[in-house]
Parts: sequence; structure tokens; C-alpha cells
Amino acid sequence: MSVPSVTTSVPRHLAIIMDGNGRWAQQRHRPRIIGHRAGARAVKRSVEFCMEHGIGALTLFAFSSENWNRPTEEVGGLMKLFLGALEREVDELHRLGARLRFIGERSRFDGPILARMQAAEALTACNARLQLNIAASYGGRQDIAQAARSLAEDVAAGRLRPDQIDEDALSARMALADLPAPDLFIRTGGELRISNFLLWQLAYTELWFTDTLWPDVDAATLQRALDHYGGRERRFGLTSAQVAGHAIEGIE
Repeated sequence: MSVPSVTTSVPRHLAIIMDGNGRWAQQRHRPRIIGHRAGARAVKRSVEFCMEHGIGALTLFAFSSENWNRPTEEVGGLMKLFLGALEREVDELHRLGARLRFIGERSRFDGPILARMQAAEALTACNARLQLNIAASYGGRQDIAQAARSLAEDVAAGRLRPDQIDEDALSARMALADLPAPDLFIRTGGELRISNFLLWQLAYTELWFTDTLWPDVDAATLQRALDHYGGRERRFGLTSAQVAGHAIEGIE
């Protein structure tokens, strides 16, 4: 594993679990879907923040593979909101230079949503200012399982030997394999768990939790997370002295 020579206050890749939409709505005695609509505005603020601060990749956990088990009415409302956001926001994201990509089990989405997802990816494919990844119908265990299945198929077909399978080979079959692993993970809403999100990719990610509900997240909230991140020593299994040595080598 390569070790960064210097830890900077700006992560290359930020991953966020956007938690608290339902509770935000309940506190206001409104339907949960109103909270999800308010959460969509926080997504725009987070995208703008990343672009302003030079963060190259943002991965948002929008809908987990387990979320399909929520009440039918809420899932239906979320799908309508998702489709509406694709219709309204993609042109603006394209204008800003964001490349949009979706990770997860797409087969569970209906035709109109799938078509919009594919069109959004095609439209923004050449953009490079921000890689915006939306995890939808996604689960970390599912991600690892599909990577293992892909390798197993290659072994069965004779394209790969079992002794060629290592961490790098498995990592290459994961979602987001072309991006650096997240440097910073944020979860809003007060829960202290990663909830089956990017299980493989978060192995050495710095974790930051806040009680702030997702619809209330603004630039000040995200800046606090970056400030905490900038003050941490990332050792990647090494000692502090070794990390300091790498930093000195980087300066020299």
C-alpha cells in the first residue's frame, strides 16, 4: 500500500451517508417525503462545497439495498423524487463539470428511472471537475460478493488462476475501482455505524459523525468535518515515526 507523503486538509474522495431526512420531517410534523425533498437541497450544497474546495470525488449513499424493505408508499415517493431530481438537476451538474455515475443493483429500478440514469451518465461522461457517485440500491456486502463472483467466473473459464487472486485483484472488481478510496467518511443524523456502505473501500478511511440531520447540513458543517480530517494523522498501519519519515521524503 502506498502511503501519502503529506496529509492535507482536503480529501481527494469524500463519502457521505445522508441520514436524518425522516426525523427532520417528523420534528416538523410533516410526512417523511418532505424530509427527503429537503435532503435533496443538502445534496446540492455538498456538491457545491466539493467543487469550491477542490475535492475530486463525492460518493453519496442515496438508497441502500435494504431500503427496498421500507413501506411501499415511502419507496414509491423516493422513486418519484429520484426521477424528478434526474430530470431537473442533471443539466446543471453537466454545466458545472460534474461526472455522474450510479453504483448498485440497477435491475431493481423500473424502466423510466433506468433510462434517466443511463442518459445522465452518458451526458456527463467526459466531465472531470467532480466525480459524483450515487450509491442507489447499493450494499457493501453485495459489492464484495459481485467482485468475488466475477473472479470466480474467470477462474472457471480458465482466464485466471486461484493463486492470482489477491487484494488488488478483488479491489479491481469493486465499484469505484478507478477512484482512490475515500479519505473521509461523514455520517449525519447521530448514528455511529457505516450501515453496509463501501465496506471494502472504507478500510483506512477517516470517519466523522455528526448529530446534524442531513437536511440541515451546510458548508459550515462540511468545513468542520474537513477541519477534523486535517488534524488527524493517517498512519495506514505504520508508526508515527514512519509516517513522519514519508512526509520528510515527500518534502525533500
